[in-house]
Amino acid sequence: MTNQLVVLTAAATLVFTAHTTTFSQVETKEPNSSYKPAFTGQTRVASAKSTTSYEGKVLTEGLKSPWGITSFPDGRLLITEKEGTLRIASQDGKLSDPISGIPKVNSSGQGGLLGVRLDPAFEKNRMVYWVFSEPLPDGNLTAVAKGKLSPDEKKIEGATVIYRATPAYKGNLHYGGRILFDKQGNLIISTGERSDKVTRPQAQSINSGLGKVIRITTDGKPAAGNPFAGQAGARPELYSYGHRNVQGLAFHPVTGDLWENEFGPRGGDEVNRIQPGKNYGWPTITYGIEYSGAKVGDAIQQKEGLEQPIYYWDPSVSPSGMTFYSGDQIPEWKNNLFIGTLSGMHIVRLVIENNRVTGEERLLSGEYQRFRDITQGKDGALYAITDQGRLYRIFKK
Repeated sequence: MTNQLVVLTAAATLVFTAHTTTFSQVETKEPNSSYKPAFTGQTRVASAKSTTSYEGKVLTEGLKSPWGITSFPDGRLLITEKEGTLRIASQDGKLSDPISGIPKVNSSGQGGLLGVRLDPAFEKNRMVYWVFSEPLPDGNLTAVAKGKLSPDEKKIEGATVIYRATPAYKGNLHYGGRILFDKQGNLIISTGERSDKVTRPQAQSINSGLGKVIRITTDGKPAAGNPFAGQAGARPELYSYGHRNVQGLAFHPVTGDLWENEFGPRGGDEVNRIQPGKNYGWPTITYGIEYSGAKVGDAIQQKEGLEQPIYYWDPSVSPSGMTFYSGDQIPEWKNNLFIGTLSGMHIVRLVIENNRVTGEERLLSGEYQRFRDITQGKDGALYAITDQGRLYRIFKK
């Protein structure tokens, strides 16, 4: 019995030693496929490790399926809850009552009240913009709305839908749903291709609102300078296409480039640097496979004219909301990309140099939370929300 135990212990030690010396990357699970990356560092990059001590503090557990988070000018936080309510959180975690006045959402499946942003001139006009899954007679779609937060902060006044990513579809998956303001004051919106094989090809169509990054004015019109303006058979609001389900959007604080992340199926979650008018490949190319284990389409990973992701994961981590860090609190995090993950149950930190990922770190993995969105607060800390209802503040110890 003793000899057996010694042998097992030795074997375990050997496995552990081989494991730590062989795998320098943060991902150690087997991939779903044998697909090869297009370039070194496109996946399973070397592990990064923060040298600064940081803390992830739970401020509240009182949220109900929060989905989007953004900061007020005074540092408080505006948070969407999936079932259709807005909440305000103080920086110590005190929550307001639900804010009324939001139009009806379809919160089944992956739908609901999604991304949210304040107008850059909020202190003057009090305007709020949000994305939601809108129920219509012929199905559901990703819609964008705006309204004014009342002076007492209890309701949204004059809520108006300004854009609908048509066509509607009778399904409840892949709405995308993130929203940003660009430097010109236009809205950047992400949509999904609604998941099902019947709608998937629309990600490749420039005459569909599905599977796109969209750029519109605050009145919902196509923004000036969009890449497909004036092109026959193309929607002028489209900015990029060939996306699966974009749940992360962020601008790089130095280059000003737009970055996004999107879910793959089994494997093939992507991070992309978005260039106007470019085709990001789904479902023609992907590093993922079907949930059933079958190949997606012709099982192609690279094709001329289709953009390669800057980075991808296999197996999936399910990337959601993301932000670049531009604060001074933790200098080594400067210009790093932070992404909440759902099935991964951690926050990804990607070190990026010259538009390539050079290191990956996984934060708060011991919390076992589905991190849905993350933003940088006015105080330089990171704030993250989880499907389980938590609000975290991540800051230097």
